[in-house]
Parts: sequence; C-alpha cells; structure tokens
Amino acid sequence: MPASAPFDRYADRYDRWFERHRVAYVSELLAVRTLLPVGACGLEIGVGSGRFAAPLGIAYGIDPSMEMLERARDRGISVVAGMAEALPFANSTFAAAAIITTICFVDDPHAMMREARRVLKPDGIVLIGFIDPASALGRGYLDRRVESVFYENARFFTPGEVAELLSASGFTSSTWVQTLSSTLAEHHEIEAASPGYGHGAFVVVRARCSGR
Repeated sequence: MPASAPFDRYADRYDRWFERHRVAYVSELLAVRTLLPVGACGLEIGVGSGRFAAPLGIAYGIDPSMEMLERARDRGISVVAGMAEALPFANSTFAAAAIITTICFVDDPHAMMREARRVLKPDGIVLIGFIDPASALGRGYLDRRVESVFYENARFFTPGEVAELLSASGFTSSTWVQTLSSTLAEHHEIEAASPGYGHGAFVVVRARCSGR
C-alpha cells in the first residue's frame, strides 16, 4: 500500500484530530511560528491538508496524497503533487522549508533533506517539527502503532537523530523549541514554546544551509 493511501482514505479522520485536540494543535502552531521567518517565501514538504501552512502563511505545499492536496488548496495553499525525495522545484527557489510531522512517514529522510537543501536559497532555513518518541505522547503512538491507520509504518526520530540528519545534509546553527509537556488528555491550555528539547512531546528545530 502506498504511504499516502491512509491519508486519502481517512482524510476526514485526519482533519478531525485538529478539532478534537485544538489546544494541542494551537500549541504546536505557536512553537513552529516562533522559529519561522516572517514573510519568507516558504514551502511545506508534506503539506497534508494545510493545517499548518495556511495559518503560518506558508504559500506552497507538496504532498503525495491527492485528497490532502485538495483540502490544502481549499485553505489557500498553492499545491503540487509529488514526493519529498524528488521535489519538482528548481534549485534555490525558497527562503524557508517546513517539514512538520512528516519526517516519520518518508521512505528516505536523507534524500528528503538533500532535496530540501537543493530547493532552498544559499542562506535558506529548514524547520522540522516532530514527535519525540521518548515523550509520553511518543511512547503512546509507538505502543499503539499497529492499531493506527496513519502510524502503523511510521519511524519516529529522536532529537539526536534529527540533529545528525541535519548535519549530514549540510545544515548548521540549530535552534530548538518544544511544547506539549503533558499528554493530550491532560492538555487543557495552550502552552507556550520553551527552549530546547527533552520534556516536550512536540519538538521543532530550525537550521540554516551551510557552505554552499
């Protein structure tokens, strides 16, 4: 089954998560916004239904799921069908690229990062938002992975593994923030992002292209 198939088949279920867990969703949005350059021409790799790109002002998105792309387009995003490992954009096109809750789904994260660097301007930045598998939320996803239509084949990356991936792909000057310090059931108020990682389930890192 193609990796995008669950997102096509269960698109409504995917979108309802953001409504059911709105406080957690807004906390994640705010964490990404703290590191996203204002006004930068941006691309979201794995745009999904546009739940992040639209409120964050990211103009372009790519995704392999046609159902997700239709929803992102309805939210005002200029979308293109394609794979993270083979981006259909020219070199040095974007000032910023966001990869939000996508890294766990791609077949080849190293190829995705090489492609992200290729389409970024020489001083461009990449943002990666992901679930820390050491957190309570991450452990819950891992424990129930076989029961999940979305996460059954997902690979969760630790902050250390993401840092190594960034370094190997030619990115430097990393800045980290985190949020969701409690479980979804316990998360009743919007949580401001805090520096670093280690106690928040949702981690965001920003890094810059180097030596190009």
